[in-house]
Amino acid sequence: MGSSLFTPLSLNDAGFILTGVLNTVYISVVAISVGSVLGLIVGFIRSISKNYINFIFGAFLDILRTVPLIIQLILFSTYVGVLGYPLDPFVSGSIILSLYTMAFMSEVFRGGFDSVPNSMRIASRSLGIGYWQTIRYIVFPIGIRTVFPSWLGVALSVIKDSALVSVIGYMELLRTSELLITRSQQPLEILIGVGIFYFIISYPLSLSGRHIERKMAI
Repeated sequence: MGSSLFTPLSLNDAGFILTGVLNTVYISVVAISVGSVLGLIVGFIRSISKNYINFIFGAFLDILRTVPLIIQLILFSTYVGVLGYPLDPFVSGSIILSLYTMAFMSEVFRGGFDSVPNSMRIASRSLGIGYWQTIRYIVFPIGIRTVFPSWLGVALSVIKDSALVSVIGYMELLRTSELLITRSQQPLEILIGVGIFYFIISYPLSLSGRHIERKMAI
């Protein structure tokens, strides 16, 4: 009597799923952190730059925002390998996901900085406050406060987008679930579990965001 090609889920699979969960958290934290810092820098530069500089930055950012993330991941991973510098899937995924995050975060931060009324800047200068002091004590605090809800939305989106890194071989949550589905043929149970894990990963960030928003509103 031949053995079945499929095997049911067992407790031993919990460690495999946990690896996928942790890998999703790792790459999401890296992408959100690096992308936010780069987005802050680029957004600030764009908010104070001349039109031609904005055009150059804008063209590059438009490419990152409009080309599907999955295509960016495949092209980057393929071509660095062709050039003789193959990278670990985590490194490749972190680079592209961070740049992708930066493209959206830069617009979020630029919008926040541009929302600070010019009259406030003029008033601070008339009081003898220097340009960089105005940026540090007026533009940055007000701008960051206004962009926080949008920043939170982008960060939560990045957690879900991290699933696409599986196309270059990174063993994140969705990839591990696909392997278990292939082996066990129990897609419904596994996908429900994956959805619950994504909620568990994302909800603390959302909850913390609401708490910070309330604190900032005081």
